[in-house]
Amino acid sequence: MTTSAVSIEKETVISERPHTFLRQTDGEDNGSIRSRFQSMILEMQESVCGALEALDGAGKFKEDAWTRPGGGGGISRVLQDGAVFEKAGVNISVVYGVMPPEAYRAAKASAADQKSGPVPFFAAGISSVLHPKNPFAPTLHFNYRYFETDAPKDTPGAPRQWWFGGGTDLTPAYIFEEDIKHFHSVSGIFLLSMIQKRACDKFDPSFYPRFKKWCDDYFFIKHRSERRGLGGIFFDDLNDYDQEMLLSFATECADSVVPAYIPILEKRKDTPFNESHKAWQQLRRGRYVEFNLVYDRGTTFGLKTGGRIESILMSLPLTARWEYDHKPEEGSEEWKLLDACMNPKEWI
Repeated sequence: MTTSAVSIEKETVISERPHTFLRQTDGEDNGSIRSRFQSMILEMQESVCGALEALDGAGKFKEDAWTRPGGGGGISRVLQDGAVFEKAGVNISVVYGVMPPEAYRAAKASAADQKSGPVPFFAAGISSVLHPKNPFAPTLHFNYRYFETDAPKDTPGAPRQWWFGGGTDLTPAYIFEEDIKHFHSVSGIFLLSMIQKRACDKFDPSFYPRFKKWCDDYFFIKHRSERRGLGGIFFDDLNDYDQEMLLSFATECADSVVPAYIPILEKRKDTPFNESHKAWQQLRRGRYVEFNLVYDRGTTFGLKTGGRIESILMSLPLTARWEYDHKPEEGSEEWKLLDACMNPKEWI
């Protein structure tokens, strides 16, 4: 079998977005999970981009809609060089394909579920990374996705698998403890410290501590023994609850993003800063790049399945910096951030 036979076909940019990326057999009008998840991510993309454009005041999102020969497609939106955001991307995709074993390993963490041959799949999700210009305004990442795999053609009767994944996390260059506590409480992260924690507690009181730790463990740069940022919530391969409950949970978490993040930006976007503050922000963005290209499962899955490169690498900042053997002075604000990345804290 050739590589192209087990890869996602190359996308075609289209002039107008379609009404739906779903196939007729996916139950667009009968309330299927696929249909309702697509509706959720489309609505979230609209609401997040609207809120970010209103806050920025100058920048506008460029939109590219695309489809794939094998079915599905997506909408990529990126704002660059705005008044507040250096780069902000909010992408959605609803795609079908057949993935090679190495891509399945990137998509599914459980070693017990590994496959030896190509696996048909359906994947839908929204992914966003927001990089503000001001060093005192934190970067935000969020991603919520729904995944299904079918049995390979040579394995009749094998069960279809499905799972939800996602999370929201904050990556500041400087610590303002009240911002972090607000984020974690608003978005379920820290109550992500009231909105995130509230979102988790509404469904299961074990979710917040479990997913907060999962986030700390997942966004870990092993070769530096430090976290990418100050955490949030993260979950993956989640299918041990009712589908309806998990769809509602993912929706609740997604709805918490704007109220968790926008107030922080409004407070920090105009804070005075100097060149040393900006240089530290660029060094932390270098860490962001390292994690995404070396450890992130979503990036790995996209690259291994021949996905749309501009959409996959949308998460990378417009600028970053690597400085040889940089060590912040102990006790400095930069040192406090690095210490928190190396030793995760309970913010609420």
